[in-house]
Amino acid sequence: MPKMKTHSGMKKRVKVTGTGKLRRERDNVRHLLESKSSTRKRRLKGTIDVAPSHAKKVKKLLGI
Repeated sequence: MPKMKTHSGMKKRVKVTGTGKLRRERDNVRHLLESKSSTRKRRLKGTIDVAPSHAKKVKKLLGI
């Protein structure tokens, strides 16, 4: 059986840390930023862990 290919869209959205955790960017920070408060935009900065309920599916798409 052939090797499973990595899902191109997922590899652009999720990074794997050295310990194997999955990190992703938050949503709602790309456009329409004028209408969002500074507090809200500041809170959306940085990365967060992928939810445990999604982690199994994401790992499968990444081929981990």
